[in-house]
Amino acid sequence: MSQTTREIRAETSDETTADLGSRPSRESKRQRAGNESFGARTGESDLVFFQGALPDVNGDVRSDEPVETQVSMCLDRLEPMLENRGATLGDLVKVEVRLTDLDALETVDAVYEERFEDVEFPPRSVVGVCALSGGAAVRIDAVAAEE
Repeated sequence: MSQTTREIRAETSDETTADLGSRPSRESKRQRAGNESFGARTGESDLVFFQGALPDVNGDVRSDEPVETQVSMCLDRLEPMLENRGATLGDLVKVEVRLTDLDALETVDAVYEERFEDVEFPPRSVVGVCALSGGAAVRIDAVAAEE
């Protein structure tokens, strides 16, 4: 039995069924590998979700770098993803920072203040985690609003 999802169109009450049993997309495969970040738009919404910005270069997670550098690298990865959608750090409406060491929060805050110097801080959650992909100390997920 294949997985299915049902979409109900409110304006016509028509029901359609989409087969989810097909092969995973390239983006899904990269996400499952744990080292790839990507953005996804939700239907007609103006929100774009960016998941899994890790401190990596060409897929190699730089877990040996200090937390300050790792946070900068995550934001360096996030900015081009935003630019590809015509957005900037100023368009972020929510940020989630995952840290393996919550004692590093002051360091994260210092980088955050520097990078968001010219824009209003978006709402942010900081979550302590046991481990991150590739041994990273930080990972950033974000939500941006497209204009």
